[in-house]
Amino acid sequence: MTLFYDRYSAALYGVIFRIVKAEDEAEDVLQEALVKIWHAFASYDASKGRLFTWVLNICRNLSIDKIRSRQHRVGSRTQGLDDSLTAQRQAAPTTFRPEHIGLQEITQKLVPEQRQIIDLLYFEGFTQSEVAEELNLPLGTVKTRARTAIKVLSKLIR
Repeated sequence: MTLFYDRYSAALYGVIFRIVKAEDEAEDVLQEALVKIWHAFASYDASKGRLFTWVLNICRNLSIDKIRSRQHRVGSRTQGLDDSLTAQRQAAPTTFRPEHIGLQEITQKLVPEQRQIIDLLYFEGFTQSEVAEELNLPLGTVKTRARTAIKVLSKLIR
């Protein structure tokens, strides 16, 4: 687990932080994710995908659960004005560098419509319905573009 943590924690923290947008919550989600990964590792099936992808989905899902939780919503509403402005202007942590795993280069090969949807879904924590509202697109179009983008990304990664 130490080796796993050394290799993946920075990248996972960066993805989590982009979704929850708070350092303390990102640290909590990362810790929760690592425990979940530890307990669920026996269910990982290498024939279905790469380890990093499996782990990234666990972290992403826990991050989304965190921002949708009642506690998070109430806490973010009662945040002081100065705190919220500081949080919005705070730069992303320098520990996560997508170029180290080639993520930026790979997503840049998508057509702009697909890249925009993937960014919203996987890095901003939007649901497909929220993406449809945000981009003023039919839900079916969002689903089709996301599925097509994932197929393209899968081919590019291999």
